[in-house]
Amino acid sequence: MAAGPLLREKRLLQGAILIACLVPLAAGGAGMIAGVSNVPGIDPAFRINLDSHFRYLSGLLFGVGLGFLACLPQIEQRSLAFRLLGLMVVIGGLARLTVATAIGPPGGAHMFALIMELGVVPALLFWQWRVARNHRDFAGAR
Repeated sequence: MAAGPLLREKRLLQGAILIACLVPLAAGGAGMIAGVSNVPGIDPAFRINLDSHFRYLSGLLFGVGLGFLACLPQIEQRSLAFRLLGLMVVIGGLARLTVATAIGPPGGAHMFALIMELGVVPALLFWQWRVARNHRDFAGAR
């Protein structure tokens, strides 16, 4: 594969990751700011601990988004970090899936998250693997 198509595929991957990063950054940022304040029916005795945990997990989600962004400049060389972040997201998606299979499908936003976690992220992981492999092959052929 010539350098031009390699660079084009890398740029497309970077764009797709950038767009996908908007989800954890927006959801994590909103969760850190709002906490569970908009969730009705929470027993006041549990609100403080629940809000603390929710904001912590939202911070982790935001951090995962930042981690993916940090991989962007040299995505073809950031395989380990990218795969670790992706594995974290997939594990979270599998945990979410257990609820969906045991109790029932989640609402719209959570179903969207499930699709991102178990569909989009694995596809991006495969794409990143392919881009990294092609860049290694090209560098070795020169």
